[in-house]
Amino acid sequence: MQIDYKQDFPLLNQLGEDGLPLAYLDNAATTQKPQEVIDAVRNFYETFNANPHRGSYAISEQATETFEQVREKFARFIGAKDSSEIVFTSGTTDAINTVALSWGNANIHAGDEILISVLEHHSNLLPWQRLAHEKGATLVYVDPDESGCVNPNDVAAKLTPRTKLLALTQVSNVLGGINPIKEITKIAHKNGTLVLMDAAQSAPHIPVDVTDLDVDFLACSGHKMLAPAGIGMLYGKKAILDGMEPLRLGGGIVEQVTQQTVSFLDTPWKFEAGTQNTEGVVGLGAAIDYLEKLGMDTIQQREKQLTAYALGKLETIPHLHLYHAKEATGIISFNVEDVHPHDTAEVLAAHGVAVRAGHHCAQPLMAYLGVQATCRMSLYFYNTEQDINRLVEALKTVRGVLGYES
Repeated sequence: MQIDYKQDFPLLNQLGEDGLPLAYLDNAATTQKPQEVIDAVRNFYETFNANPHRGSYAISEQATETFEQVREKFARFIGAKDSSEIVFTSGTTDAINTVALSWGNANIHAGDEILISVLEHHSNLLPWQRLAHEKGATLVYVDPDESGCVNPNDVAAKLTPRTKLLALTQVSNVLGGINPIKEITKIAHKNGTLVLMDAAQSAPHIPVDVTDLDVDFLACSGHKMLAPAGIGMLYGKKAILDGMEPLRLGGGIVEQVTQQTVSFLDTPWKFEAGTQNTEGVVGLGAAIDYLEKLGMDTIQQREKQLTAYALGKLETIPHLHLYHAKEATGIISFNVEDVHPHDTAEVLAAHGVAVRAGHHCAQPLMAYLGVQATCRMSLYFYNTEQDINRLVEALKTVRGVLGYES
């Protein structure tokens, strides 16, 4: 018997005007929050709302202890060797920019190359594009193969002695394909190239172990894995982080300041200037507890079932074009023939079905696919076959609503 995970999510139990709950299929954008996360954040505000690492009074000490416990919890969640390899940021975008502006500015020089893929979200493209322009380096692209993923052989072919960094998503936010990061990392490291992995779409959905994958950096966001918005995580191998200068300067990161000099705290605290998003960290801790209680293997298996079910249904709909990797998570992009994706999304919304329409912050990939935009459904473990059925039935009406033959 399938467990009804939706019971844990207040928003997913609210009924619309049609008497039905929202069929929420936009999880690649953000996930809903279970009651445990909501309660944890509320408890923080009600019982120990204080700055961590600042006060010697009880609630500040409790905030500090909780803050660092969550750092340790996330380190275990992704298989990091030490919690000092985890830096809290505001999100995946902030984490990648931190690497680009700190490590990148110090290590990328004129004539160097940065290798990325056409699959990348703009957050894992624009920081490298700007860095390359400013440094006189070259941004090199690798295309996905026919499976919708990056082939390790294609990466090997693009690597040169000048390639200093490979920045690659583990899971595409448009096609859902899972890139073979471990194999690719081995190839990159043999070339002396560091690897940054964008885990925004993977850490919430599949088991991730940075020690096994051997990536040098990982970036991901809390809000895509049941936690509040505004909290992100950067993993970096300690020796690399130790050699990086803090990007943002201010309170909370210094050991000693004089009128002319400064010495910084150790990694990771030297990267966390200013008042931190402690409530976000608290919520992240509760989200990790929830995910680990379910088990990432269980989550991955459930999403595989839902994805197979969705593809089986969607492939029977006339005039529907699917964009989906062969071995993938529950992200499926599609377009209805003759209909703009935004119009499709509006018709679906009228049926109580939430999907995303647009270029999904991946315009080079849209150009590669030969489209301006797509609709995107993205599943999570709390979705059901009923959600997918509602999507399918609503899709069947789109062309007729807009005056085309169905």
